[in-house]
Amino acid sequence: MAINPSKIRTCPTLNDILLVENTLKEYSIIAIDELSKKTNINISILKEILDYLENSNKIIISKKGISWIYNNNEKLQKIINEGFEL
Repeated sequence: MAINPSKIRTCPTLNDILLVENTLKEYSIIAIDELSKKTNINISILKEILDYLENSNKIIISKKGISWIYNNNEKLQKIINEGFEL
């Protein structure tokens, strides 16, 4: 039984995800085709990575492009969780 190469599905690796994350952190906003060129990652794999990042609230995808929105600053998270009164 021969395997049809078009049926083989590749999955993103952790290195792919980290590369995309680090690239997105460098730019305020970037188009998907430009991101694909900068990371040298296949568009179909890149879309899977972007779905994961969007579902984990790390990026936002808009008409203008993709933006990194995740902030792991502990002080900011504390203020958000506890609220801040003026």
